Amino acid sequence: MTIADLPDLVGPEHTAIITIELQNGVVGEAALLPALREAVREAGVLDVAAAVCKAGRHHGVRVVHATIEHRSDGAGQPVNSRISALGAKRRTQTGSGPTDIGSTGAALVDELDVQTADIKVARMHGMTPFLGTELDAVLRAVGATTVVLMGVSLNLGVLGAALSAVDLGYQVVVVRDAVVGLPREYGDAVLDNSLAMIATIVDADQLIEAWT
Repeated sequence: MTIADLPDLVGPEHTAIITIELQNGVVGEAALLPALREAVREAGVLDVAAAVCKAGRHHGVRVVHATIEHRSDGAGQPVNSRISALGAKRRTQTGSGPTDIGSTGAALVDELDVQTADIKVARMHGMTPFLGTELDAVLRAVGATTVVLMGVSLNLGVLGAALSAVDLGYQVVVVRDAVVGLPREYGDAVLDNSLAMIATIVDADQLIEAWT
């Protein structure tokens, strides 16, 4: 696909924006991984994602927020990975997790300016937003055949979402300046060597121009 084809690929009638874990407890002050929060801040990811969401809404693109939310007792969240073990350790030390249901950490960041037409799809377990959630059904219900991915991280969530979306038959677009990984150089390598094989990689300005 060329940039000239982008307006057809992301036509508002069949496109949905998906933000991935842009929550206070993931990329904000309560972040489980401070290094990820700093990488997001340095790259300006939140402002870029906000601009894409605003432009998308203006042109009739549905915005869907994929979040991670946990029970206050941690039930339903298996400790079966290094990152889930970090969350369990935080809960043991402080009595709560960074993204407990109803907490400030579970809330989406203010920059996204969430609107009533936006849809939130939460998951309790796992590393990616499609498995075990209603995300696929929701996207099909709103007529989406193309998904635009933004958020964190290129290490896990964004890469996993892209792979799942392709497996489910969606066209995938990744906004290069609205995603980040750790370290930054690794994230760039994922974009260039993995995601570029299955998704269309664009800058936010290119995407917004396509809608305009």
